[in-house]
Amino acid sequence: MYKLSVQCVAPFTFSLCTLSYSSSSVRFSIRSTSSRAMASHIVGYPRMGPKRELKFALESFWDGKSSAEELQQVAADLRSAIWKQMAEAGTKYIPSNTFSYYDQVLDTTAMLGAVPARYNWNGGEIGFDVYFSMARGNASVPAMEMTKWFDTNYHYIVPELGPDVKFSYSSHKAVVEYKEAKVLGINTVPVLVGPVSYLLLSKPAKGVDKSFSLLSLIDKILPVYREVVVELKAAGATWVQFDEPTLVKDLDAHQLQAFTHAYAELESSLSGLNVLIETYFADVPAEAYKTLTSLKAVTAYGFDIVRGTKTLDLIKQGFPSGKFLFAGVVDGRNIWANNLASSLNTLQALGDIVGTDKVVVSTCCSLLHTAVDLVNETKLDQEIKSWLAFAAQKVVEVNALAKALSGQKDEVYFSANAAALASRKSSPRVTNEAVQKAV
Repeated sequence: MYKLSVQCVAPFTFSLCTLSYSSSSVRFSIRSTSSRAMASHIVGYPRMGPKRELKFALESFWDGKSSAEELQQVAADLRSAIWKQMAEAGTKYIPSNTFSYYDQVLDTTAMLGAVPARYNWNGGEIGFDVYFSMARGNASVPAMEMTKWFDTNYHYIVPELGPDVKFSYSSHKAVVEYKEAKVLGINTVPVLVGPVSYLLLSKPAKGVDKSFSLLSLIDKILPVYREVVVELKAAGATWVQFDEPTLVKDLDAHQLQAFTHAYAELESSLSGLNVLIETYFADVPAEAYKTLTSLKAVTAYGFDIVRGTKTLDLIKQGFPSGKFLFAGVVDGRNIWANNLASSLNTLQALGDIVGTDKVVVSTCCSLLHTAVDLVNETKLDQEIKSWLAFAAQKVVEVNALAKALSGQKDEVYFSANAAALASRKSSPRVTNEAVQKAV
């Protein structure tokens, strides 16, 4: 009698397979355990293009030298190239809707239909005319205010809100771009500026009392977020990312309560989706951490581990069971190569706390804030190049760390990284003994 049986257990992170064969005279078994599935994520990516293609296309369009269709084609080609690049690098959680013709907060204003009256918008899908008028002004009216995006050199268009704003779903960009990636065979994570951060980043419109509570509008904008989420689910999305960077600020109890309220209200719409709330640029204060990790509708939390040393302490003190930690260990704020050995130690320590199967390797923030690709720096010598990592190289770093965490460490890549770090530390190009003595 011959008997062949295969038993496989394949949870999210480990694949355990046992093969056994037996007869009256022969009996053997094979047992193999594969490594943890690689899990990597990129918060966001530069949109100007490796050779500033979007910049030139925008200027040409604004000057009337090219059509809207030509601008849209340049944008579509850039998005396609970015998604394919991340997929080829092995990135598991690839973001979509991080592309923008101007900035992501203005995109959210368009999504919500929160257009100031002076732009004479009459409803419907918001096009380039209204969108760029809000951003740059036109012959008749000025642009909306621009201010710095936290402590970066990036800027955003400040929403102008008041009690009379009529919100409506007026830009389907997030869904359109998700579908665009899906046609390419890439199932992305659509990214939305979170509802609470959007309001906290806004200002009372002209004529509205400065004491007006922007958070009082939360129940007016949530229906639009529900519509977007429902459309994304219908299109096949399995994850959605809400960027809530204001959680790193010192918020009062009323502001923190707005997060609890907003995500409780969205909970039924989010059912069936994995939900990531992403924070960046700083530590998350203890009370904000407590609020964030108590949200029932949320599957995963993203933290800036580069700047967030205190956040690390909070994670060590307690992290919700069964949730995912998107650990931002690759710096999105500079152009230097990552210290891979140090980052891997941090990731392994986090794995000991929350479970290695729950750690996703990520960037500490969007890579929007760094240069695009070292391949275009043809005049740099190899020593200096070895010290650097632009956005394209940081994607590779993230995936190398994810592989190492899963037990597939590329020793050659890690050794080259260590050599480059040692070179930068000791090089006379950055270490001038005469200067040190003078100090």
